[in-house]
Amino acid sequence: MIIVKVGGGETVNMPFVLEDFARISGPKILVHGGNFELNSLSKALQYPPKMITSSTGQKSRFTDEKTMDMFMMVYAGKINKRIVECLQKQGVNAFGVSGVDGGLVRGKRRGSIRCVEDGKPVVLHGDFTGSIEEVNVELLHLLLDAGYTPVITSPILSYEGDALNVDHDKLAMQIATSMKADKLIYLFEAPGLLQDVQDPTSVVKTISLKTIDQTLEYAQGRMKKKVLAAKWTIEEGVEEVYFSDGRVENPVQKALRGEGTVIRKV
Repeated sequence: MIIVKVGGGETVNMPFVLEDFARISGPKILVHGGNFELNSLSKALQYPPKMITSSTGQKSRFTDEKTMDMFMMVYAGKINKRIVECLQKQGVNAFGVSGVDGGLVRGKRRGSIRCVEDGKPVVLHGDFTGSIEEVNVELLHLLLDAGYTPVITSPILSYEGDALNVDHDKLAMQIATSMKADKLIYLFEAPGLLQDVQDPTSVVKTISLKTIDQTLEYAQGRMKKKVLAAKWTIEEGVEEVYFSDGRVENPVQKALRGEGTVIRKV
């Protein structure tokens, strides 16, 4: 089984990704984000995103109730259904679903979050983000066995029944490990993991579990989260994780040919 996670950046070429995804034989699942579209909608509605910085320096979106409404419109609505539409045109019996539907993905809500504002520690309340703890693999197998291809996005469901925003790289990671996938492919706005973010030719071609911690020295921003997610995914039994370019033609095939970064156990 192959899990493909496509990022929601502005320059990701979704038609290229979906055309290539449609060619994959065997069981497959697509996980998608939608960050650029969400930012665009929130600005259009004059409710710009509130970005916060944790005490460890990680940046994330503060998801209050109004932001969650927009989140559902963009992720579980427009993007998810457009992807399903495109895949159906290409003969893939795609089935769009969020983590809320059928309790597909569940986890804990944070509620309050500690962050730093103007150099001072603060606690913000009313946050609808969380951590993933369970994936309903029976539901996914039910869809796959019936000939459907799941197209998955957040929100997920808290144990109290609230819709939650989660990190989509971790969402793909949890689905891959829970489904005992063979391969997990991340497609985003870079040719792979770069040793120098200013040099697109400095792609790190292969990484093993023995060397993966060293790559954290030059993994910048959200790429650090991707590396950590990949490490955990390999440790949990997925054979290979790929970081590759989602802006080019045939991105899945190119990833599998090693044209980005490949992470393996050894």
